[in-house]
Amino acid sequence: MLKYKRALLKLSGEVLAGEKGAGIDFETTERICAAVANCVKAGAQLGIVIGGGNFWRGRSSGTMDAVRADQMGMLATMMNAIALSDTLEQMGVETLVQAAHVMPQFAMGIDKRAAVAALEGGKAVIFGGGTGNPFFTTDSTAALRAAEIEAEVVLKATNVDGIYDKDPRKHADAKKYDVLTHGDILEQRLNVMDATAAALCRDKNIPMLVFNLNDPNHILRALQGENMGTLVIDN
Repeated sequence: MLKYKRALLKLSGEVLAGEKGAGIDFETTERICAAVANCVKAGAQLGIVIGGGNFWRGRSSGTMDAVRADQMGMLATMMNAIALSDTLEQMGVETLVQAAHVMPQFAMGIDKRAAVAALEGGKAVIFGGGTGNPFFTTDSTAALRAAEIEAEVVLKATNVDGIYDKDPRKHADAKKYDVLTHGDILEQRLNVMDATAAALCRDKNIPMLVFNLNDPNHILRALQGENMGTLVIDN
């Protein structure tokens, strides 16, 4: 039984790299897509925003112009979007890829009505290209697309099992939060999502669940409302 029928899944590009650390590890990608396929087959309407950090990280570009560095990152997300689409299609899940830029040979432009129709028709909708603008992260993209498709929740799959007051990989005394508000994230400057994304989710009253993707089946468990990770909610 699904608690959330329509959700926006935010994946970092790095998760597709697996243990390779860069590029696409197809075995890892297949495991993630198999979990997504199970969600769709269970009746979930799933939009996906994918990052591009497995190919390019603009903040590590040295003296490169920041706008051009971010443009390269947007293109990296499109490569990942196409990889996800192809893998899901091979598993029998129809997909629709939408891009924030004009690239008709690869994807259609962002269109809420087409995206919602595809979701209601049982397709997974993959959003590439970020917001289409520099200086915005794919966290902001996830919040934006979630608002556009009227998602009931943002599922942020990470490499830790929730939100902590400090990095648990560096601090043994890090405290994990079970429930927070978007205001808490903004006020305490918790490094889980950028301020733009937190503010938009707060303003649109969209809860967010942060959980660990070490087991891709956690995606379905999150949709079923299992108490896992950290829930960010304002009411």
